[in-house]
Amino acid sequence: MTNQRTTRRHALRAIAGAGAATLAAPHIASAQAAGTTWKIQTSWPGGAGLQIFKDWCATIVEKTGGELAFTPFGANDVVGDFQLYDAVKNGVLDAVNPFTIYAQGIIPAATFLTSIPLGLRQPSEFDTFYYGLGGIDIARELYKAQGMHFVGPVHHDANIIHSKVPIRSIDDFAGRKMRLPGGMVAEVFNAIGAETTVLPGSEIFPALEKGTIDVADYVGPAVNYALGFSQVTSYIVMGPPGFMSLYQPVDIMDITVGQSAWDALSPQMKQFVEMETHVYSDMHYAAIQKADQEAWSKFEEDGTEVTRLSQDDVDLMTEVAVPIWFDYANRDPNAARVFKIQLDYMMSGSLGYVDPALTEGLELKL
Repeated sequence: MTNQRTTRRHALRAIAGAGAATLAAPHIASAQAAGTTWKIQTSWPGGAGLQIFKDWCATIVEKTGGELAFTPFGANDVVGDFQLYDAVKNGVLDAVNPFTIYAQGIIPAATFLTSIPLGLRQPSEFDTFYYGLGGIDIARELYKAQGMHFVGPVHHDANIIHSKVPIRSIDDFAGRKMRLPGGMVAEVFNAIGAETTVLPGSEIFPALEKGTIDVADYVGPAVNYALGFSQVTSYIVMGPPGFMSLYQPVDIMDITVGQSAWDALSPQMKQFVEMETHVYSDMHYAAIQKADQEAWSKFEEDGTEVTRLSQDDVDLMTEVAVPIWFDYANRDPNAARVFKIQLDYMMSGSLGYVDPALTEGLELKL
Protein backbone atom coordinates (compact mmCIF):
# COMPACT_ATOMS: atom_id res chain seq x y z
CA MET A 1 0.00 0.00 0.00
CA THR A 2 2.86 2.36 0.89
CA ASN A 3 4.51 1.83 -2.51
CA GLN A 4 1.20 2.38 -4.27
CA ARG A 5 0.68 5.67 -2.44
CA THR A 6 4.23 6.75 -3.26
CA THR A 7 3.68 6.00 -6.95
CA ARG A 8 0.40 7.94 -6.92
CA ARG A 9 2.03 10.93 -5.24
CA HIS A 10 4.68 11.06 -7.98
CA ALA A 11 1.99 10.82 -10.68
CA LEU A 12 0.07 13.68 -9.09
CA ARG A 13 3.23 15.76 -8.87
CA ALA A 14 3.75 15.22 -12.60
CA ILE A 15 0.16 16.24 -13.27
CA ALA A 16 0.43 19.40 -11.20
CA GLY A 17 3.87 20.20 -12.59
CA ALA A 18 4.83 21.80 -9.26
CA GLY A 19 8.45 21.11 -8.50
CA ALA A 20 8.38 17.76 -10.27
CA ALA A 21 11.92 18.05 -11.56
CA THR A 22 13.30 18.51 -8.02
CA LEU A 23 10.93 16.47 -5.87
CA ALA A 24 10.70 13.40 -8.05
CA ALA A 25 14.22 13.34 -9.43
CA PRO A 26 15.55 10.35 -7.41
CA HIS A 27 12.49 8.30 -8.26
CA ILE A 28 12.48 9.36 -11.91
CA ALA A 29 16.06 8.26 -12.34
CA SER A 30 15.08 4.66 -11.61
CA ALA A 31 11.55 4.63 -13.07
CA GLN A 32 10.63 1.51 -14.97
CA ALA A 33 7.47 0.38 -16.74
CA ALA A 34 6.12 -1.58 -13.77
CA GLY A 35 2.54 -0.64 -14.62
CA THR A 36 0.71 -0.32 -17.95
CA THR A 37 2.52 -0.14 -21.30
CA TRP A 38 0.75 1.20 -24.36
CA LYS A 39 1.75 0.45 -27.92
CA ILE A 40 1.25 3.73 -29.78
CA GLN A 41 1.82 4.34 -33.50
CA THR A 42 2.19 7.69 -35.21
CA SER A 43 1.52 8.64 -38.82
CA TRP A 44 5.00 10.15 -39.10
CA PRO A 45 7.14 7.97 -41.38
CA GLY A 46 10.41 9.71 -40.51
CA GLY A 47 12.16 13.03 -40.10
CA ALA A 48 11.69 15.55 -37.30
CA GLY A 49 8.09 14.52 -36.69
CA LEU A 50 8.95 10.92 -35.89
CA GLN A 51 11.88 11.86 -33.67
CA ILE A 52 9.83 14.38 -31.67
CA PHE A 53 7.13 11.73 -31.19
CA LYS A 54 9.62 9.13 -29.98
CA ASP A 55 11.32 11.59 -27.64
CA TRP A 56 7.98 12.51 -26.07
CA CYS A 57 6.94 8.87 -25.66
CA ALA A 58 10.20 8.16 -23.87
CA THR A 59 9.33 10.70 -21.15
CA ILE A 60 6.05 9.10 -20.08
CA VAL A 61 7.44 6.29 -17.92
CA GLU A 62 9.52 8.76 -15.90
CA LYS A 63 6.75 11.30 -15.50
CA THR A 64 4.39 8.63 -14.13
CA GLY A 65 6.91 6.87 -11.93
CA GLY A 66 6.47 3.71 -13.97
CA GLU A 67 2.67 3.62 -13.78
CA LEU A 68 2.32 4.16 -17.54
CA ALA A 69 4.77 3.76 -20.43
CA PHE A 70 4.47 4.32 -24.19
CA THR A 71 6.18 2.05 -26.72
CA PRO A 72 6.34 4.16 -29.92
CA PHE A 73 6.07 2.97 -33.51
CA GLY A 74 6.50 4.93 -36.73
CA ALA A 75 4.18 4.85 -39.74
CA ASN A 76 3.61 1.32 -41.05
CA ASP A 77 5.68 -0.28 -38.27
CA VAL A 78 2.68 -2.26 -37.00
CA VAL A 79 -0.15 -1.45 -39.43
CA GLY A 80 -0.65 0.83 -42.42
CA ASP A 81 -1.75 4.42 -41.95
CA PHE A 82 -5.29 3.70 -43.08
CA GLN A 83 -5.60 0.71 -40.70
CA LEU A 84 -4.78 2.67 -37.53
CA TYR A 85 -8.33 2.90 -36.24
CA ASP A 86 -9.09 -0.77 -36.80
CA ALA A 87 -5.88 -1.59 -34.94
CA VAL A 88 -6.95 0.51 -31.96
CA LYS A 89 -10.45 -0.92 -31.89
CA ASN A 90 -9.12 -4.47 -32.11
CA GLY A 91 -6.44 -3.97 -29.47
CA VAL A 92 -3.50 -4.45 -31.84
CA LEU A 93 -2.48 -0.93 -30.79
CA ASP A 94 -3.51 0.80 -27.58
CA ALA A 95 -3.25 4.32 -28.95
CA VAL A 96 -2.43 6.23 -32.13
CA ASN A 97 -1.12 9.64 -33.18
CA PRO A 98 -2.71 10.01 -36.64
CA PHE A 99 -3.57 12.89 -38.90
CA THR A 100 -7.13 13.57 -37.80
CA ILE A 101 -8.36 13.76 -41.40
CA TYR A 102 -7.81 10.00 -41.68
CA ALA A 103 -10.83 9.43 -39.42
CA GLN A 104 -13.26 10.89 -41.95
CA GLY A 105 -13.96 7.43 -43.41
CA ILE A 106 -15.59 6.24 -40.17
CA ILE A 107 -16.52 9.60 -38.62
CA PRO A 108 -17.71 12.01 -41.34
CA ALA A 109 -17.59 14.94 -38.93
CA ALA A 110 -13.83 14.42 -38.59
CA THR A 111 -13.53 16.40 -41.82
CA PHE A 112 -14.21 19.45 -39.64
CA LEU A 113 -12.11 18.35 -36.68
CA THR A 114 -9.05 19.37 -38.67
CA SER A 115 -8.28 22.19 -41.05
CA ILE A 116 -10.62 22.73 -43.98
CA PRO A 117 -9.60 24.70 -47.09
CA LEU A 118 -9.50 28.42 -46.21
CA GLY A 119 -10.97 27.68 -42.76
CA LEU A 120 -9.44 28.33 -39.33
CA ARG A 121 -5.88 29.47 -39.93
CA GLN A 122 -3.92 29.50 -36.66
CA PRO A 123 -3.26 26.85 -33.99
CA SER A 124 -4.74 29.19 -31.37
CA GLU A 125 -8.00 29.27 -33.33
CA PHE A 126 -8.23 25.49 -33.22
CA ASP A 127 -7.48 25.54 -29.49
CA THR A 128 -10.36 27.98 -29.11
CA PHE A 129 -12.63 25.72 -31.16
CA TYR A 130 -11.71 22.60 -29.20
CA TYR A 131 -11.30 23.84 -25.66
CA GLY A 132 -13.34 27.05 -25.65
CA LEU A 133 -16.26 26.43 -28.01
CA GLY A 134 -17.03 22.78 -27.25
CA GLY A 135 -15.32 20.95 -30.08
CA ILE A 136 -13.57 18.51 -27.73
CA ASP A 137 -16.89 17.32 -26.28
CA ILE A 138 -18.36 16.57 -29.69
CA ALA A 139 -15.16 14.82 -30.82
CA ARG A 140 -15.16 12.57 -27.76
CA GLU A 141 -18.82 11.76 -28.21
CA LEU A 142 -18.28 10.69 -31.82
CA TYR A 143 -15.11 8.69 -31.16
CA LYS A 144 -16.71 6.90 -28.20
CA ALA A 145 -19.41 5.62 -30.54
CA GLN A 146 -16.57 4.00 -32.52
CA GLY A 147 -14.98 2.38 -29.47
CA MET A 148 -12.25 4.99 -29.11
CA HIS A 149 -11.41 7.97 -26.91
CA PHE A 150 -10.27 11.23 -28.52
CA VAL A 151 -7.79 12.65 -26.03
CA GLY A 152 -7.02 15.89 -27.83
CA PRO A 153 -5.59 17.66 -30.89
CA VAL A 154 -1.87 17.91 -31.66
CA HIS A 155 -0.56 20.82 -33.73
CA HIS A 156 2.31 20.45 -36.13
CA ASP A 157 2.48 22.73 -39.15
CA ALA A 158 0.90 23.95 -42.32
CA ASN A 159 0.63 21.59 -45.27
CA ILE A 160 2.66 22.86 -48.20
CA ILE A 161 2.77 21.81 -51.85
CA HIS A 162 5.77 20.39 -53.71
CA SER A 163 5.73 20.36 -57.48
CA LYS A 164 7.82 19.14 -60.38
CA VAL A 165 6.50 22.08 -62.45
CA PRO A 166 6.06 25.78 -61.57
CA ILE A 167 2.70 26.74 -60.03
CA ARG A 168 2.29 30.52 -60.03
CA SER A 169 -1.51 30.82 -59.81
CA ILE A 170 -4.38 28.46 -59.07
CA ASP A 171 -4.91 28.16 -62.83
CA ASP A 172 -1.65 26.20 -63.03
CA PHE A 173 -3.13 23.30 -61.06
CA ALA A 174 -5.36 22.41 -64.01
CA GLY A 175 -4.51 18.99 -65.41
CA ARG A 176 -1.83 18.27 -62.81
CA LYS A 177 -1.70 14.86 -61.12
CA MET A 178 -1.79 15.76 -57.46
CA ARG A 179 -1.53 13.82 -54.19
CA LEU A 180 -3.96 14.97 -51.52
CA PRO A 181 -5.42 13.34 -48.38
CA GLY A 182 -8.83 13.03 -50.04
CA GLY A 183 -12.17 14.43 -48.95
CA MET A 184 -12.96 18.10 -49.05
CA VAL A 185 -9.42 19.23 -49.87
CA ALA A 186 -9.38 16.99 -52.92
CA GLU A 187 -12.76 18.31 -54.06
CA VAL A 188 -11.54 21.91 -53.88
CA PHE A 189 -8.54 21.06 -56.06
CA ASN A 190 -10.70 19.00 -58.40
CA ALA A 191 -12.89 22.07 -58.78
CA ILE A 192 -9.92 24.11 -60.03
CA GLY A 193 -8.88 21.38 -62.47
CA ALA A 194 -6.35 19.15 -60.67
CA GLU A 195 -6.47 15.36 -61.06
CA THR A 196 -6.23 14.22 -57.47
CA THR A 197 -5.27 10.91 -55.89
CA VAL A 198 -5.12 9.72 -52.28
CA LEU A 199 -1.83 8.34 -50.97
CA PRO A 200 -0.47 7.91 -47.42
CA GLY A 201 2.56 10.03 -46.59
CA SER A 202 4.97 7.11 -46.87
CA GLU A 203 4.11 6.65 -50.57
CA ILE A 204 4.56 10.24 -51.75
CA PHE A 205 8.31 10.17 -52.49
CA PRO A 206 8.20 7.08 -54.72
CA ALA A 207 5.14 8.39 -56.55
CA LEU A 208 6.90 11.69 -57.31
CA GLU A 209 10.09 9.86 -58.26
CA LYS A 210 8.27 7.60 -60.72
CA GLY A 211 6.17 10.44 -62.15
CA THR A 212 2.91 8.85 -61.02
CA ILE A 213 2.12 12.30 -59.64
CA ASP A 214 3.73 15.65 -60.37
CA VAL A 215 2.33 17.68 -57.47
CA ALA A 216 1.94 16.64 -53.83
CA ASP A 217 0.81 18.19 -50.63
CA TYR A 218 2.26 17.00 -47.37
CA VAL A 219 3.23 18.70 -44.16
CA GLY A 220 5.85 21.39 -43.52
CA PRO A 221 9.36 22.17 -44.77
CA ALA A 222 11.41 20.30 -42.14
CA VAL A 223 9.61 17.00 -42.39
CA ASN A 224 9.33 17.17 -46.16
CA TYR A 225 13.03 17.92 -46.56
CA ALA A 226 13.95 14.97 -44.36
CA LEU A 227 11.73 12.80 -46.55
CA GLY A 228 13.78 13.83 -49.62
CA PHE A 229 11.20 15.89 -51.49
CA SER A 230 13.85 18.29 -52.80
CA GLN A 231 15.34 15.32 -54.68
CA VAL A 232 12.18 14.72 -56.72
CA THR A 233 10.63 18.21 -57.06
CA SER A 234 11.90 21.64 -58.04
CA TYR A 235 9.21 23.95 -56.61
CA ILE A 236 7.38 24.68 -53.37
CA VAL A 237 4.02 26.44 -53.72
CA MET A 238 3.02 28.79 -50.89
CA GLY A 239 0.25 31.27 -50.21
CA PRO A 240 0.80 35.04 -50.00
CA PRO A 241 3.33 36.30 -47.43
CA GLY A 242 2.21 35.23 -43.97
CA PHE A 243 -0.14 32.59 -45.40
CA MET A 244 1.84 29.36 -45.75
CA SER A 245 -0.92 27.34 -47.32
CA LEU A 246 -4.09 28.30 -49.15
CA TYR A 247 -5.88 25.11 -48.27
CA GLN A 248 -4.45 23.90 -44.97
CA PRO A 249 -2.58 26.61 -43.06
CA VAL A 250 -3.03 24.53 -39.91
CA ASP A 251 -3.09 20.76 -39.86
CA ILE A 252 -4.20 18.66 -36.93
CA MET A 253 -2.96 15.38 -35.59
CA ASP A 254 -4.33 13.92 -32.37
CA ILE A 255 -3.93 11.34 -29.65
CA THR A 256 -6.64 8.67 -29.85
CA VAL A 257 -6.85 5.73 -27.45
CA GLY A 258 -8.84 2.51 -27.60
CA GLN A 259 -11.82 2.78 -25.28
CA SER A 260 -10.87 -0.31 -23.27
CA ALA A 261 -7.32 0.98 -22.76
CA TRP A 262 -8.66 4.37 -21.71
CA ASP A 263 -11.23 2.91 -19.32
CA ALA A 264 -8.50 0.87 -17.62
CA LEU A 265 -6.70 4.03 -16.47
CA SER A 266 -7.28 5.62 -13.09
CA PRO A 267 -8.96 9.05 -13.05
CA GLN A 268 -5.63 10.61 -12.13
CA MET A 269 -3.84 8.91 -15.02
CA LYS A 270 -6.58 9.96 -17.47
CA GLN A 271 -6.00 13.54 -16.37
CA PHE A 272 -2.27 13.07 -16.79
CA VAL A 273 -2.65 11.78 -20.38
CA GLU A 274 -4.95 14.68 -21.25
CA MET A 275 -2.45 17.19 -19.88
CA GLU A 276 0.47 15.45 -21.57
CA THR A 277 -1.38 15.76 -24.88
CA HIS A 278 -1.35 19.54 -24.38
CA VAL A 279 2.37 19.35 -23.59
CA TYR A 280 3.06 17.22 -26.64
CA SER A 281 1.06 19.53 -28.91
CA ASP A 282 2.98 22.61 -27.76
CA MET A 283 6.41 20.96 -27.92
CA HIS A 284 5.64 19.25 -31.22
CA TYR A 285 4.51 22.46 -32.90
CA ALA A 286 7.40 24.61 -31.61
CA ALA A 287 10.06 22.03 -32.42
CA ILE A 288 8.79 21.60 -35.97
CA GLN A 289 8.66 25.39 -36.51
CA LYS A 290 12.29 25.60 -35.38
CA ALA A 291 13.26 22.79 -37.73
CA ASP A 292 11.40 24.56 -40.56
CA GLN A 293 13.68 27.58 -40.26
CA GLU A 294 16.69 25.34 -40.79
CA ALA A 295 15.05 23.48 -43.68
CA TRP A 296 14.41 26.53 -45.86
CA SER A 297 18.12 27.15 -46.43
CA LYS A 298 18.58 23.49 -47.32
CA PHE A 299 15.86 23.66 -49.95
CA GLU A 300 17.52 26.78 -51.37
CA GLU A 301 20.89 25.02 -51.53
CA ASP A 302 19.24 22.16 -53.44
CA GLY A 303 17.89 24.61 -56.00
CA THR A 304 14.24 24.53 -54.95
CA GLU A 305 12.28 27.62 -55.99
CA VAL A 306 9.50 28.96 -53.76
CA THR A 307 6.53 30.37 -55.68
CA ARG A 308 3.77 32.37 -53.97
CA LEU A 309 0.15 32.59 -54.91
CA SER A 310 -1.67 35.91 -54.62
CA GLN A 311 -4.46 37.40 -52.54
CA ASP A 312 -6.63 37.13 -55.66
CA ASP A 313 -5.96 33.39 -55.60
CA VAL A 314 -7.05 33.34 -51.94
CA ASP A 315 -10.30 35.13 -52.82
CA LEU A 316 -11.02 32.87 -55.79
CA MET A 317 -10.28 29.70 -53.87
CA THR A 318 -12.49 30.87 -50.99
CA GLU A 319 -15.40 31.24 -53.40
CA VAL A 320 -14.77 27.67 -54.54
CA ALA A 321 -14.38 26.35 -51.00
CA VAL A 322 -17.43 27.79 -49.21
CA PRO A 323 -20.12 25.80 -51.10
CA ILE A 324 -18.02 22.66 -50.62
CA TRP A 325 -17.93 23.34 -46.86
CA PHE A 326 -21.72 23.41 -46.80
CA ASP A 327 -22.00 20.32 -48.98
CA TYR A 328 -19.81 18.28 -46.62
CA ALA A 329 -21.50 19.65 -43.52
CA ASN A 330 -24.92 18.72 -44.83
CA ARG A 331 -23.91 15.10 -45.48
CA ASP A 332 -23.92 14.30 -41.77
CA PRO A 333 -25.80 15.88 -38.84
CA ASN A 334 -22.74 15.76 -36.59
CA ALA A 335 -20.59 17.35 -39.27
CA ALA A 336 -23.12 20.19 -39.43
CA ARG A 337 -22.89 20.60 -35.63
CA VAL A 338 -19.12 20.93 -35.76
CA PHE A 339 -19.09 23.16 -38.84
CA LYS A 340 -21.67 25.55 -37.36
CA ILE A 341 -19.30 26.30 -34.47
CA GLN A 342 -16.43 27.05 -36.85
CA LEU A 343 -18.55 29.04 -39.31
CA ASP A 344 -19.90 31.30 -36.57
CA TYR A 345 -16.36 31.84 -35.32
CA MET A 346 -15.02 32.61 -38.82
CA MET A 347 -17.86 35.08 -39.48
CA SER A 348 -17.51 36.76 -36.08
CA GLY A 349 -15.79 40.02 -35.29
CA SER A 350 -12.89 38.01 -33.91
CA LEU A 351 -11.84 36.61 -37.30
CA GLY A 352 -13.94 37.87 -40.20
CA TYR A 353 -12.58 35.26 -42.60
CA VAL A 354 -15.96 34.69 -44.27
CA ASP A 355 -17.93 37.50 -45.87
CA PRO A 356 -21.66 36.87 -45.30
CA ALA A 357 -22.20 37.38 -49.04
CA LEU A 358 -20.38 34.10 -49.70
CA THR A 359 -22.98 32.14 -47.73
CA GLU A 360 -26.05 33.66 -49.40
CA GLY A 361 -28.36 30.94 -50.71
CA LEU A 362 -26.51 28.24 -48.75
CA GLU A 363 -28.43 26.45 -46.02
CA LEU A 364 -26.94 24.47 -43.16
CA LYS A 365 -29.18 21.51 -42.25
CA LEU A 366 -28.76 21.09 -38.52
